[in-house]
Amino acid sequence: MEQRPTPLTPLLDHPDDDGPDLTPAQCAAMLPRLEAIIDERHHDGSDPALARRIDDTRQLVNVMKFCLDRDVEIIFG
Repeated sequence: MEQRPTPLTPLLDHPDDDGPDLTPAQCAAMLPRLEAIIDERHHDGSDPALARRIDDTRQLVNVMKFCLDRDVEIIFG
């Protein structure tokens, strides 16, 4: 099965502690989709794993916005 392109491709299979940095342009391309995912994932707090993932995604969005504001890469490693 062929995968469809997604703006999140730079994050897929990206190691948490090393790997290529994310450019401001990549962050700008990913932000709308990440924000949409957060908005789509309404939860009642009954699933702590889901709540943690949503919180992690919010934190990533905040870091991406910070990097965009300063026109710097997100550096892994």
